[in-house]
Amino acid sequence: RAIAQHMVLSKRISPHVTSICEVDMTAVVRHREANKRTYTRDGATLTYTPYFVAAVVVGLRAVPEANSRFTDAGIVINKRMHIGIAVAVAHGLLVPVLGDADEKNLQGLARLVNELVERTRSNTLRPDDVQGGTFTLTNHGTGGSLLATPIINQPQTGILGAGAIVKRPVVRSSSPSLLPNADDS
Repeated sequence: RAIAQHMVLSKRISPHVTSICEVDMTAVVRHREANKRTYTRDGATLTYTPYFVAAVVVGLRAVPEANSRFTDAGIVINKRMHIGIAVAVAHGLLVPVLGDADEKNLQGLARLVNELVERTRSNTLRPDDVQGGTFTLTNHGTGGSLLATPIINQPQTGILGAGAIVKRPVVRSSSPSLLPNADDS
């Protein structure tokens, strides 16, 4: 009930806009396939979530205003990047926070994601684990969903929804024209 009330409040507070982009994940899939055994051996399961968090960090560095909050005094840009990750649990959705995500490499993010997801699902999160997020990632694609309209976790200014990673034929061309071309593949 509290989560639902928070989401309804968010829709009243912030204008929500959904923008949908497709991303070629081939390089990420190849990297994960080449490295997941090593990560597992070193104690961290390598899922796609750490890659998405790393991409969020790159995006927030490029557009710092997306890592901000609105106050009565105006927009305050957060200096740190504390990324919330939505985790489905039996009674709803919880959003533990990866503190200082911008200071971690992929392996550090993988370890922290694993730890927070495990503690979320075992109901052993501490109150500090769900506070202080500056931007949220929800990976609704784990259930097969391609598109969603996630709700911003207040007082944050944004949320990234990652859909399912699927194989899809795409035409590649060195020509900027959308017309068929001899070098299309």
